[in-house]
Amino acid sequence: MATIQEQIQELEEQISHTKYNKATEAHIGKLKAKIARLNDEEEKRRSKGGNTKGFYVKKAGNATVALVGFPSVGKSTLLNQLTGAKSEVGAYHFTTLDVVPGVLEYNHAKIQILDMPGLIKDASRGKGRGREVIAAARSADVILLVVDIFNPNLSVLLKELYNAGIRLNQTKPDVVISTGMQGGINVMPTLKLTKIDVDTIADMTAAYGHINATVVVREDIDVEQMLDVLAGNRVYIKCVMAINKVDLAKPGQLEAVLEMHKQYIQVPVSAATGYGIEDLKQTLYDTIEMIRIYLKPQGQEADMDVPLIVKKGNTVGEVCELIHRDFRKNFRYAMVWGKSAKFPGQTVGMDHVVQDEDILSIIVRR
Repeated sequence: MATIQEQIQELEEQISHTKYNKATEAHIGKLKAKIARLNDEEEKRRSKGGNTKGFYVKKAGNATVALVGFPSVGKSTLLNQLTGAKSEVGAYHFTTLDVVPGVLEYNHAKIQILDMPGLIKDASRGKGRGREVIAAARSADVILLVVDIFNPNLSVLLKELYNAGIRLNQTKPDVVISTGMQGGINVMPTLKLTKIDVDTIADMTAAYGHINATVVVREDIDVEQMLDVLAGNRVYIKCVMAINKVDLAKPGQLEAVLEMHKQYIQVPVSAATGYGIEDLKQTLYDTIEMIRIYLKPQGQEADMDVPLIVKKGNTVGEVCELIHRDFRKNFRYAMVWGKSAKFPGQTVGMDHVVQDEDILSIIVRR
């Protein structure tokens, strides 16, 4: 019997020999769904083996940024500039052999920065400890792509991240699959689909292994997004790009790289000289979308010198959890002053969404 890898290779060869057009779209979609299912099986087998030693980094601060790039692009020097951490620096490949953490303190926020070993071709298949590196990157709030201005082609690196289920600057497709006991595959779009048809969605869902399911589609998705929905193990992470070594660039070189990667937020820097580092700090802070909340103990003035840093979109309940788990358990009500309040001192519940520079008083049971 063929191994999983042999089955995957056979399916990939079928795809490579099939000319893509509207008539073959459903067939290719089914083949890709089968590959996704086999990859999922392979990953489950590997995880059960328990032989892979991963990088363990304890979470710290208000958010995490992972430095991702090829070997020797200046990630370690950049970490040292951003945080003052001491990551070994050397002009040769694979200087960093482990994940080195540091903390950037900026606008009262503490941002954990992870310097990771460089990614190489086939990292997503485990080469160069790639699986461990990517596993650490998957848990980050932001991926900071570090690009050498003299080697700006990132196609290999981006492919490895994509193959590992990391979706940069994308949002999770608005598709819900509900399994049932009977009825086959029922696809229910709520809008006109222009990139994929209902039959292809049904065929892909069946090829992935579903027998009876309702698929509600609320977004104009394509085949790749449907694969992501079926796999269910994708992560959607914001991305910023630091273009390094700009101090050494020739005229027009930076402009060419900026144009090449114009779909990303880009910050030109020199990790060696410190050029652009403050701009990069601000960009990371803005991308994470952190806000400041000032706590007001009952019957006292708010402490306006030390804000509590939370993420945009957080609720009063999530603020309670950040302070202490007992605050949520014993919560009675809260009072809020600021942008999110309809009037000063508005009484709100745990589902109230706070905004930047709100003043919050949380009342708990004694």
